[in-house]
Amino acid sequence: MKKLCLPLVVAIFLPGLASGQVVEQIVARVNNQIITSTEYQRSKDQLRDEVRQQDPNDADKVYAEREKDVLRDLIDQQLLLEKGKDLGITGDTELIKREDQMRKDMKLDSIEALEKEAQKQGISWEDFQQNLRNQIITQKVIGQEVGGRLSITNEEAQQFYDQHKKEMEQPESIRLSEILVAPKSATPAGAAAKTDASVPAAGTNDTPAQQAADAAALDAAKAKAEDLLKQIRAGASFEDIAKKYSDGPSAAEGGDLGVFTRGKLAKELEDQTFAMKGGEITDVIRTRQGYIILKVTEHEQAGVPPMKDVLPKIQDALYYEKLQPALRAYLTKLREEAYIKYAPGYVDSGASPNQTEPIETSATKEASAKKLNKKKKKLGVL
Repeated sequence: MKKLCLPLVVAIFLPGLASGQVVEQIVARVNNQIITSTEYQRSKDQLRDEVRQQDPNDADKVYAEREKDVLRDLIDQQLLLEKGKDLGITGDTELIKREDQMRKDMKLDSIEALEKEAQKQGISWEDFQQNLRNQIITQKVIGQEVGGRLSITNEEAQQFYDQHKKEMEQPESIRLSEILVAPKSATPAGAAAKTDASVPAAGTNDTPAQQAADAAALDAAKAKAEDLLKQIRAGASFEDIAKKYSDGPSAAEGGDLGVFTRGKLAKELEDQTFAMKGGEITDVIRTRQGYIILKVTEHEQAGVPPMKDVLPKIQDALYYEKLQPALRAYLTKLREEAYIKYAPGYVDSGASPNQTEPIETSATKEASAKKLNKKKKKLGVL
């Protein structure tokens, strides 16, 4: 079962205290919100788990490099959430879509099943939804306030293309889609065309009657495949026909088999398909599994692709290259417009020298104490 990638809520037990006693403190105040030591430690624990999964060999080194930014990232999130509130971004519609996509990815039949899975992994449904909503809001704010204001010129794209030609060089490749029609009396197809030797099976059955039945099944499969090919050449969608009639494992994806370079296909299939252009379709081909029809959905020649073919990828690369410094500058500006106070011993690696600390009054202290108690109850440390 795919795990839910959301942080677990944990309590912090500090040494030197009586059993069961828990210390909770305010690590930072961001305007009217607080970040607690439990939230801070939880984020550090989550970071440690992430780096261990991503790079187990250098996990300690990577963690040491990124640990210094844990408080910065928590403050970043709080500032973005507050900005989202100012902009009227709730994330409610996107939350429903995101939950449904997670349900599909985890192959669960209902949202209730997703809720149970969250609870099984120690995450309350309320926390799960709030964390997901927070992700959506922060992403939308970044997209609207930072990403939406970035521009990429034709000159920048051309320069990137010229500087990265070597990295873009590629071998000749094709992308294939398949429609497989398997004889009904034969063993069900267990592999797609990419692993097929593209020759008939050599074995025979024990009796003439069984051989005749197999021959009839093959004839019926061939007739059906030829009829499907006729429909496609008359204008029917290859992908729709594959979804409806293909017996292959790729039917649900419209027959998509993926990308192949030379040497990855059976020789007969390679000779046919690599001689075709993108969009062209083969005749009916006899294989071990039955009869197939192949479509070359893309055909990329060896070498550096023309700039027009890779322009979307270049624009994406330039966008993300520009996004990080622009986002850091935006978050610095938000810090300078906010009131942020840190507990002694805690360092915000994203702090600006132009930040203003809030003036402590009895009213603000009382408000902070109430927020702390509320969070302690929610986190189970009170």
